[in-house]
Amino acid sequence: MLSAIWSYLLPAVKLYLLGLKVLLAQLCSRPVRLPVMPRQDGKVAIVTGGGRGIGYEVVRHMARLGAHVIIGGRDEQEGLVAVRRICEEYKEAKVEFKKVDLASLQSVRQFVQNFKERDLPLNILVNNAGVMLVPEGRTEDGFEQHFGVNYVGHFLLTWLLLDTLKDSGKCGHFSRVVNVSSSAHRIGNITLNDLNSCQCYSAHAAYCQSKLAQLLFSSHLHQELQHGGFPVSSCAVDPGMVDTALYRHLWMPLRLAQSTIAHLLFRTPTEGAATVLYTALSPDLEGERGGGYWANGCREITRPPTFDPHLQLSLWEASLQLLGLQ
Repeated sequence: MLSAIWSYLLPAVKLYLLGLKVLLAQLCSRPVRLPVMPRQDGKVAIVTGGGRGIGYEVVRHMARLGAHVIIGGRDEQEGLVAVRRICEEYKEAKVEFKKVDLASLQSVRQFVQNFKERDLPLNILVNNAGVMLVPEGRTEDGFEQHFGVNYVGHFLLTWLLLDTLKDSGKCGHFSRVVNVSSSAHRIGNITLNDLNSCQCYSAHAAYCQSKLAQLLFSSHLHQELQHGGFPVSSCAVDPGMVDTALYRHLWMPLRLAQSTIAHLLFRTPTEGAATVLYTALSPDLEGERGGGYWANGCREITRPPTFDPHLQLSLWEASLQLLGLQ
């Protein structure tokens, strides 16, 4: 009994202590400022979860630079409102919303099929959508919610779009995959025989595992693309602690405290989007200079498991098997 309680509480304590550490570090550093980025005319980008928060700011900035941006999201009303706001701000913006539910593999496959039928290029894929600390539950395909939405849905989306990303990239103008992760990966653990957190469920542990899985996937994908000589790069980004709706499932007393201090101490969505945009658009990260894990506008070294080739490959193979992919 005590062991079960401890297994539930320990990940929560670790995550909140990490959050405090990250917040203090943010307060002691300058906000990340995005340098002037080149025009993106003719490029096509997909941004999941682009209807609000960090994703919205990413879409807004890309559209301002001339890119054709597709918001992929579950909430159609929210997505259409975002499109209207951006088009009102930038009359020439090429922005649209297409529905995709990352908790449904069928929805992801349909989204990709509809996109490919348009015969558009794909230069940038930003895997931004995510959930945090949602109540225990399963996606329609039986995956734990955090693992299914944050990781599996994006894994499948990226896999199905890889051929288009490869065809759209060229020497000096690589296509890019940007996975929006979190510092929470630092306390995550991958249990290959229990990826759905069936043995002892903790929403905090499940969230951290999903974010570590994103980093492992991002790193292994980049290596596979490099070894294959394909003009595509893959990186992961930690936007920091940002004032968005991601925290809405916190325990109510913590939610009240968070909402009180967020406006004062957290980064704004625009600040949170800066490193995401830098990795997606900067000419400085072209070709072999791409990839890696980014935070606070810089490439950073993270914890050793992230670079464990055996763990990367094992998760990659397990994911392919779970999804029935070759």
